[in-house]
Amino acid sequence: MPDEPRYYINDTGTSNTLNLSHIRVIQMVADSLRYWAGETHVDGFRFDLGTILAREAKGFDGQSGFLKACCQDPELRTVKLIAEPWDCGPGGYQVGGFSPGWAEWNDKFRDTVRDFWRGAAPASALAPRLCASGDLFNHRGRKPSASVNFITAHDGFTLSDLVSYNDKHNEANGEDNKDGQANNRSWNCGAEGPTDDENVNALRRRQRRNFLATLLLSQGTPMLLAGDEFGRTQQGNNNAYCQDNVISWVDWNIDEEGQALICFAQKLTALRHKYPILRRNRFLTGIYNEELDVKDVTWINASGAEMKPEQWGDMNMECFGMLMDGRAQPTGIRKRGGDATLLMVLNGYHDLVDFALPETAGGSHWQLLIDTNLPEDAAVGRFATAEVYGVTGRSLLLFVLQTDDQARLQGFAGS
Repeated sequence: MPDEPRYYINDTGTSNTLNLSHIRVIQMVADSLRYWAGETHVDGFRFDLGTILAREAKGFDGQSGFLKACCQDPELRTVKLIAEPWDCGPGGYQVGGFSPGWAEWNDKFRDTVRDFWRGAAPASALAPRLCASGDLFNHRGRKPSASVNFITAHDGFTLSDLVSYNDKHNEANGEDNKDGQANNRSWNCGAEGPTDDENVNALRRRQRRNFLATLLLSQGTPMLLAGDEFGRTQQGNNNAYCQDNVISWVDWNIDEEGQALICFAQKLTALRHKYPILRRNRFLTGIYNEELDVKDVTWINASGAEMKPEQWGDMNMECFGMLMDGRAQPTGIRKRGGDATLLMVLNGYHDLVDFALPETAGGSHWQLLIDTNLPEDAAVGRFATAEVYGVTGRSLLLFVLQTDDQARLQGFAGS
């Protein structure tokens, strides 16, 4: 510390801060990373409290010496570099501030998605998060993949606990439940902890699917916490750092409900792989392209029409659609795309909403791919454009647009 040289600067909160503005420290860290990447074949690195990496004498610098050193290094620039873009030092919160070549944990995605599905955030807050948070990352040539989207992480509630507890329950940690984050943006769906109430449990199952679907169907890079794919619980403990027991262990004796959730997660990953429009390398902006006569994304209200500006300002707007047009320009080359057109409908409202499926170029029918209110073995249907679909309260749907030929072929096969 400049004024008290007997003490070290503590920007981590754990007393150990490396001075990455010093050339020899950069050399030590870069040499270490290069060794791990080249000799032990590590595929990438996630840097805890990553703002420290780019803090220079005058504060955080997205063009710091260390960031430049990594991005020019012939070996390090080929591996994954992921920053947790915050620490407890001055100017420590830097989501979106890192340089091209780096990805960042996006806690704005986490917080907004949690709020939307508990009824505390409107459509206008969620929309940019579904598009890889272009308001934060779409600059200096960065890509949508720079936004590492997550709902849960090693700190905080698991996905199952997120929908089962309003409050943290860290009594087992021996700190009188004073440790851990109190602002979890969680909702227990009507009962705190385990319950025999089937209505509460059914809502929790749907909410788990809503969170997984939002994560895996959004633009950007999804990050899934181990065990969330089958509903792992820490019994409401959101700071299980000191628990080497059933609270923190991953139990691979998965029950029937957990197996069903695994199947749902597998279906989502398969859809993400099948439809490239869910993982585009260009930000979806909603800007009309006159040359191609197409918008890459159009926001739809429950009447099936495009959202109006005054509706975006409605803080009670909780049900809306995201129409991703496969004809939109997929690369830097100015030509139409050939991807499928998808419609995602999100209903954060507590009750059923009648949603008119929009009319759009390229097809006359919508094939249902996902409805988080339906069991995994439920038959999925095909619906004409302008047809009304009853969207269950707090549920998410995904449709793919079918051309007339596809619709006719499916109708023939079905007969």
